[in-house]
Amino acid sequence: MSSVSTVLVEAGSQQPIPIHAVSAANLESWRKVLPARAQAWLAATAFKADAGAVAVVAGEDGNPAHVVLGLGQGDDPWVTGNLAKSLPPGTYALTDTVGAGEKLAPHFPTWAALAWALGAYAFKTYKSPKLENDKPLAQLVWPKNCDRAYVERAVPAATLSRDLINTPASDMLPDALADATANIADRHGAKLRVVVGDDLLAQNYPMIHAVGRASSVAPRLIDLAWGDISASKVTLVGKGVCFDSGGLDLKPSSAMLLMKKDMGGAATMLGLADMIMAAKLNVRLRLMIPAVENAVSGNAFRPGDILNSRKGLKVEIGNTDAEGRLV
Repeated sequence: MSSVSTVLVEAGSQQPIPIHAVSAANLESWRKVLPARAQAWLAATAFKADAGAVAVVAGEDGNPAHVVLGLGQGDDPWVTGNLAKSLPPGTYALTDTVGAGEKLAPHFPTWAALAWALGAYAFKTYKSPKLENDKPLAQLVWPKNCDRAYVERAVPAATLSRDLINTPASDMLPDALADATANIADRHGAKLRVVVGDDLLAQNYPMIHAVGRASSVAPRLIDLAWGDISASKVTLVGKGVCFDSGGLDLKPSSAMLLMKKDMGGAATMLGLADMIMAAKLNVRLRLMIPAVENAVSGNAFRPGDILNSRKGLKVEIGNTDAEGRLV
C-alpha cells in the first residue's frame, strides 16, 4: 500500500532537511558556494550528479543537514522515486533551483512528489505483522507549485492497480476482479453490468466464454459506464486473464509462476478509470474487462478448435496460450 498522507506532508514548525537537485553541468559552480564542510563531504564521496545519485551531507551533529540529488543531463523527476525508502527517516523539502540559479522545469515539483509517493509503495497484505521490521519512510513537504490534486488522484489509482496485480490468483479470479470493479463503480456512482458464464453465449461473447469455461470460476465481461451520455466517448479495454496456465498448450512451470499478472492490463485500465472519474472529466467513460482464467479441464478449448467470434469471424486455434487476442 502507499498513502499520499504517509509520505507527503504539510510544512511544520521544524525546519525540513533541504534536497538540492543538481544537474551534472552545474555541479561545479553550485559546489563552490557551499560551506567548506559540505564541499569536503561531496569531494570525499566522489559525487558527480549522475541521474539518481544521492549524497547525504551530515551536519556538525552528525545528523543529515543537506541532501544533494543528481539529475544527470536533465531534470527527470523520477529520480526522486527511491528517496522515501532510501533516505534516513525525517522530513525533507525540495529547493527550487538546479545548480547555480537554473530554474527547475515547471512540471518538476508535481512529478517529483508523484515519484516520491509511488516509490513508497509496498505490498504487505499477506505479510505477518510479527515479521514486519520496516524503518519509517522519509517524508517530503508538498513542493511549491505542485499540482497537488493530480498527485492525490494518481497515487491511489496507481496503488489500486499495483495491489490488484500483486494479489495472488487464489484471491483474484474473475469474481474478485468484478468485485473490485464494483467497489470503484460504487465510489463514483458509475453503472456496472457483469455478464457471467453461459450468459456470455446468450449475449454473443463466445470467445470470452471459450477461454474461461475450463475454470471453476465462471468467465465474465465486466462493463462499467460513467459520465454524461452526450460527452465525448472514451472507452478503455483491459485484458483480465486472472491466471494463465497456457491452457492445454500448458506453460512450463517457470513461465507460469508470475501469471497472476496476466490481468495487469485490466488492473491498469481500472486504475486509469478511477483517476478519470475522480477528476470528474467531461467524458462518457466506458471500461470493458473480459475476465477469465485460462485453465485446464475436460471442457477446455483445444488446439485445432475453430471458434466463432462476436464479429462473425471463424478463428482456428493454433495455440491455447494465445488466449489474450481471443478475449
